[in-house]
Amino acid sequence: MTVLMRPKPLDGFKVREFKMLIDGKWTAGAEGKAIERASPGHGAVVSRYEAATAIDANRAIASARKAFDDGHWPRMTGAERSRILLRAADIIDARADELAFLDCIESGKPISQAKGELGGAADIWRYAAALARDLHGESYNTLGDGTLGVVLREAIGVVSIITPWNFPFLIVSQKLPFALAAGCTAVVKPSELTSGSTLVLGEILEAAGVPQGVVNIIVGTGPEAGAPLTSHPDIDMVSFTGSTGIGKLTMANAAQTLKKVSLELGGKNPQIVFPDANLDDFVDAAVFGAYFNAGECCNAGSRLIVHRDVADEVTSRVAALSAKVKVGDPLDPSTQVGAIITPQHLAKIVGYVKGASENGARVAVGGSAADLGLGQFMEPTILSSVAPDMAVAKEEVFGPVLSVLAFETTDEAIRIANSIDYGLSAGVWSRDFDTCLTVGRRVRAGTVWMNTFMDGASELPFGGYRQSGIGRELGRHAVEDYTETKTLNMHIGPRTGHWMPKEARG
Repeated sequence: MTVLMRPKPLDGFKVREFKMLIDGKWTAGAEGKAIERASPGHGAVVSRYEAATAIDANRAIASARKAFDDGHWPRMTGAERSRILLRAADIIDARADELAFLDCIESGKPISQAKGELGGAADIWRYAAALARDLHGESYNTLGDGTLGVVLREAIGVVSIITPWNFPFLIVSQKLPFALAAGCTAVVKPSELTSGSTLVLGEILEAAGVPQGVVNIIVGTGPEAGAPLTSHPDIDMVSFTGSTGIGKLTMANAAQTLKKVSLELGGKNPQIVFPDANLDDFVDAAVFGAYFNAGECCNAGSRLIVHRDVADEVTSRVAALSAKVKVGDPLDPSTQVGAIITPQHLAKIVGYVKGASENGARVAVGGSAADLGLGQFMEPTILSSVAPDMAVAKEEVFGPVLSVLAFETTDEAIRIANSIDYGLSAGVWSRDFDTCLTVGRRVRAGTVWMNTFMDGASELPFGGYRQSGIGRELGRHAVEDYTETKTLNMHIGPRTGHWMPKEARG
């Protein structure tokens, strides 16, 4: 049986009120509407935001445009921008408990996990600060005595940053500090379900010294506030994280003005297990990979592709450990799996499990929603006897549901791993490193972990193949993504090789 921990009511909790940040001012929306967010783990309203429309989006874009075209930020030295980003990181650390609490109650993620994410986010801001000082172009003095070539890297301009609900503070931190390090200005739209910590980030950036208009933050739905950020002619680049479906729409909108796009989208990530793997390590990683953030994670290890010789043992051991996972109150420090983001999403997850069961899959553990009196929760679930063509094996469930598939040969394992539309990440488990490297090079995914899963570092690029997205975040080239290259071709001395003869030139 899953360990269930009933949430405690939020007695005496005061709803937090937020305004939007446009041109350095905390302001109401043009139409005076509000968005209320109810905590998925407690059922009570915890946040209230000003609801942005296209009018507010256009105001924010105009502010960012003016700050880029006429303001000081793009013209600062890298060292000056770096110092401000480092101050922001220090303030993030100082307000980490507040930010983690907001992410916890708005998204339903466990408070211990939210605090860990804040530490990772602060590290990313510091890494971006270092890159601000290292951004540079190239020079070519090998083009002949009369020519010097210089290639500049210039900030691309105004960037719209659209972030999802599953990692509210961490994902904006994978984008915004690199855009700022390059000298860009930005309009940020977090998910309307989890906007609190991003709005607090606006306060942090003000305190750190980011000039007014450089970062604008609005809250609203995709059709109302998000769409203008993907199509407006004054936006130079769109950085979007979310579902593959909305990513395609974002790309189509951006194509109207040929904007640069960076897309981090869905995943259906395999962990491939060979008979010689260290199963003690793997079983723990499988449970972590499947249920971290309640499976609401593009990197979730939602497919176990297990060699047939150990498939029964692996399924049994993962099921036994899954039954010990603690599910419940996101504010309890011992909780490992928190709440599901909305009732509608919970129903979708349950529907995937029901459909798989009706088509021959076996529920080895879990399989149902968990009624804890408050909020919405899902039992950690394992489905065995899953066929590669089942929807649950191909589509992103985005919940704590693990599918187990069997293979007999390495080629078959790789074929199953690559048989879907996604290519975000994968894991390979074997004591034979030749096996790990062979599989790692043939699996089409942006990240392949070997004998571990879902580790990360600010220095390592993150992104996917195929319908998992376009471009990479993090890593030493992350700042370059927010730049354009410009060639300066300089001629020294009198021009040679005239096209017209001298007598024609007079």
